[in-house]
Amino acid sequence: MPIKNFYSLIITLITNSIYHFQMKPLAFIFSMLLVAQTAMSGLVPKDFDITRWGAIGDGKTLNTAAIQKAIDLCSEQGGGRVIIPDGTWLSGTLMLKNDVTLFLNEKATLLGSTNIADYQLLDGFKDGRGSNMGYCFVGGADVKNCGIAGTGKIDGNGKLLLEKNGRGKRPFLVRFVRCANISVADIHMGGPAAWTMHLFECTNARADQVFIKSRGLSNNDGIDVDCCDGVTIQNCNIDSGDDAICLKATGSKPCKNIDVFGCRLNTNQGAFKIGTETYGDFENIRFHDCKIDTTKGIKIYSVDGAHLKNLTISDIEIEKTSLAVMIRLGSRLKTFREGDPKKSTGSIESLTLKGIKVNYASQIAILISGIPSSDIRDVTISDLSVLLNGGGKAEDAKTILAENETDYPEVTMFGKIMPAYGIFIRHAEQIKLDHINLTTQTKDERPAILIPDHSDVTCSGMNMVTNDNIQPVDKPQKK
Repeated sequence: MPIKNFYSLIITLITNSIYHFQMKPLAFIFSMLLVAQTAMSGLVPKDFDITRWGAIGDGKTLNTAAIQKAIDLCSEQGGGRVIIPDGTWLSGTLMLKNDVTLFLNEKATLLGSTNIADYQLLDGFKDGRGSNMGYCFVGGADVKNCGIAGTGKIDGNGKLLLEKNGRGKRPFLVRFVRCANISVADIHMGGPAAWTMHLFECTNARADQVFIKSRGLSNNDGIDVDCCDGVTIQNCNIDSGDDAICLKATGSKPCKNIDVFGCRLNTNQGAFKIGTETYGDFENIRFHDCKIDTTKGIKIYSVDGAHLKNLTISDIEIEKTSLAVMIRLGSRLKTFREGDPKKSTGSIESLTLKGIKVNYASQIAILISGIPSSDIRDVTISDLSVLLNGGGKAEDAKTILAENETDYPEVTMFGKIMPAYGIFIRHAEQIKLDHINLTTQTKDERPAILIPDHSDVTCSGMNMVTNDNIQPVDKPQKK
């Protein structure tokens, strides 16, 4: 029941009760009991069990129409929960509506159809590599007060779907577009044909205690937040083949006021990443108090014209990675939605990274690279501790990293050999390094820090392995 209608009903009942009290005191008592009962019923959500509309949980019967009917009626009647009972429920695209929560029982599996014709395209766009995207399994567009809950599982059946239909149309598992007040909690997700969960231009969205297992297919990110304002991702467990948590801007609206904490992440790519689609701006972002098993690092990119500022990353522990942090300002300047004009090179400034511990890094600790025409500005990195593989040779220090100004941003864009074993910085201003602890498993003949241009870098409290090429850095340094 809509809130305004609920309050109107309560006022009417109270008015009638007062009248009954004046006429018959006993009637007044019964009227007030009715008020209490009505108030309670208005607060308890209505449940719509999908079996009432003919859904069959045998894993074979296509239930799209039956489940969608339950969703539509639930919304039309004031909202509530659409219950997915125990069983395996095959379906195509399901579109959530206002005030509806899709609730999966513990032994319920919502299984994606392997027929691509059963899926809808929702607000199509191109991703960073030019692929057409936008199909989805469970979605919502221009709705509010809705979400997904329960401890059951949403399985996209992605491997079989792609085997039968190819990669031309790859549905996201869950996708919300221009939605407000979204909650996804406790649910298990797996088997997406593309990204697992994508939020685009949403406001006030929350993911809490979400469990994602997304392996075996390419481009299978965990959670992607795209041009959103006000998103909290907390206490999630994500095991993904691609980026675990990725902030994007495929459109012109900024991605801002994002808070990520208390998560456990394991991924073949970025544990926390901004990029690779960076058309809109990024600001007021926090990533903190997370544990990361395996990754290729924390990646902060702006390459399509985005202005990125006010980012804080703190209290992160990484077990194994290629690098701790990569910050890249580039000039690829792609667009991802029809009609958007190309932008000029963006900016990266006002970043704070502190309290990051890496138990093993195979390549380098910190890589910061702007481009000759645009510097990265105002970055403070403190209390960073990294154990590195080491083993570099003196000749490796002569390696010149190509600028690659227009390339797709990735750790591999500069090659496998780094000219420093610890920190590489170029095209940057107001970079502060404080209490950085770098150690190596094996002797390394490369310098700990390399700043090949006139970047403005200040160092203090540094503790690192030294060799004949470099001494400990404990005072401001410019190169």
